[in-house]
Amino acid sequence: MAKQLLSSDFSNWTSYRLSYQVDLPAKGNTARLWLPLPDTNDSAFQFTQGSNWSGNASKASFSTLGANPFPAFKAEWHGKPKSGQRHVSVSCIVKTSHHSFDLAHYPAIKNSALPNSIKHFINPTHLKPTNGIVRETVHSILKEKHAGTTVQQAKAIYDWVIDNAQYDENTRGRGQGDIRTMLEKNELNGKCVDLNSLFVALARAANIPARNQYGIRINESSLHDSIGQYGDISQSQHCRAEFFLAGHGWIPVNPSDVRQVSKLEKLPLDDPKIMQLREKFFGTWEMNWLTFNHAEDLALNPGNTTSKLPFFMYPQAEIDGKLLDSLDHENFSYKITSAELVGTGAKF
Repeated sequence: MAKQLLSSDFSNWTSYRLSYQVDLPAKGNTARLWLPLPDTNDSAFQFTQGSNWSGNASKASFSTLGANPFPAFKAEWHGKPKSGQRHVSVSCIVKTSHHSFDLAHYPAIKNSALPNSIKHFINPTHLKPTNGIVRETVHSILKEKHAGTTVQQAKAIYDWVIDNAQYDENTRGRGQGDIRTMLEKNELNGKCVDLNSLFVALARAANIPARNQYGIRINESSLHDSIGQYGDISQSQHCRAEFFLAGHGWIPVNPSDVRQVSKLEKLPLDDPKIMQLREKFFGTWEMNWLTFNHAEDLALNPGNTTSKLPFFMYPQAEIDGKLLDSLDHENFSYKITSAELVGTGAKF
């Protein structure tokens, strides 16, 4: 259904090798590792061609997590390694093609029924409630903009996020996406998880199915240096957002990168370059990035329902049952690299 509306050039795919090299400390008696892998639910903009691993793990497998399920690599070490650190290397081959909808050329559809498989994407999550201040905020946005159709409502929310949020390069990692706290404190600043989660939570509060897709940048951008990365991408995790349009499918949006370019180049929102990005990123993902999953409130250990990840975008590990800090690179060492294998990729 959605593929029929894509304006991507299907003849121009780019192939990449995504590689992990992970070293866990030799301390403790047992260790476990989970790595997010490229989504294997083949789409019109991404598909995978296999993975392999090597290392000194006692047990390892390519598996899945969550109810959907999402691809992951799991490894375990029982007892201390005989020499050196616990080590594993994982390599995946993935292809991407730019993903774009031209929403101006599609008719407005009011009150279209949502597929049953989509309805849960209007539900709240732990960090994205849909009641209280979130619902009050989106009602105010839609009333001010006189937004009627789903596209008009999504665009009003998208514009509001860009107009009111701020990209903060000092935010740790890619942010947390704690939307109620952001709104209650009127501190609408952060990185991609914060800004794109703001769009998602507000859309859900307006009964528009929406979700974050959590992934990683894998190549340079043809649009701006700050929204691309190639080679060593160990700290290039990046999420994007999308909303569901009945009769059309999932529509990509990316308000966070608009604010990032504006902040890092010190350009006002009415600068022609920012206005162009703003228009482009409502309905487009530049696929110098790949998606892992849209998992949220995820339990790494199914039996442990009291400790859940808000999202699964970074490598995760535990030693003797204690979860390591994925952003503490001194005590949890990993390197992620990307390499282009075939083709040059489509240009915007």
